[in-house]
Amino acid sequence: MPEEIIKLKNIRKIYRMGDEKIAAVNNISLNFNKGEICCLLGTSGSGKSTLLNLISGLEKPTKGEIIIHNKHIERMNEDQLAKFRQKYIGFIFQSYNLLGTLTALENVTLPLIFNKVPSKERKERALEMLKAVGLEDRANHKPSELSGGQQQRVSIARAFVNNPQVVFADEPTGNLDTKTTYLMMDLMIRLAEKNKQTMIIVTHDLEISAYADRVIYLTDGRVENIKENKNKITSSAELVKDGGVTNEKEA
Repeated sequence: MPEEIIKLKNIRKIYRMGDEKIAAVNNISLNFNKGEICCLLGTSGSGKSTLLNLISGLEKPTKGEIIIHNKHIERMNEDQLAKFRQKYIGFIFQSYNLLGTLTALENVTLPLIFNKVPSKERKERALEMLKAVGLEDRANHKPSELSGGQQQRVSIARAFVNNPQVVFADEPTGNLDTKTTYLMMDLMIRLAEKNKQTMIIVTHDLEISAYADRVIYLTDGRVENIKENKNKITSSAELVKDGGVTNEKEA
């Protein structure tokens, strides 16, 4: 039997705009399994990013329960949430969220610093992750000296360096061209599957959703449909035939 690592029970998120109440997430109950690659798919305004923010503890639900690794994160205060995220969760964002004053290596070591990993070990682990994403020769470069694809590789290395149980990716390829998008998806899926990590990806792109074990379709803050991807792809080679994708930018 699959091991459930995330449980959502009757989650609602209500925003007030003047006298009006808007349900960005409206009574959603879902479970996510250990090692599952899952996609939250929907158009702008469907509630997918809000739902991701709720699951990851970046926002509090108006109502409902969010249980990760048998812990109720909706009951945690900010300090407890910060410590929980440092231990169990990795993030990949569309805008990369790298610190411009730090090198690639220093950006990747940040989660390890917060978890008080000794200096020598964190450098070794960060270099190992940069090697895994093909950037060991860019370790001492700052974000301004890297291409968009290289910056996203650094953010992927940072998300995975602490070996989190869950990785959240919010439109992780939204700022990338088509070929680099496929390269980043291949990389993220390979890392998650190698370490049996749960990965939840927010996207509006059907081709991105083809990588997922399960696709959850959202409309107006509700789950409209859930589809098991029996023919999920594991590499962009299954999407891109005969050199059909071209790219002028360096990945």
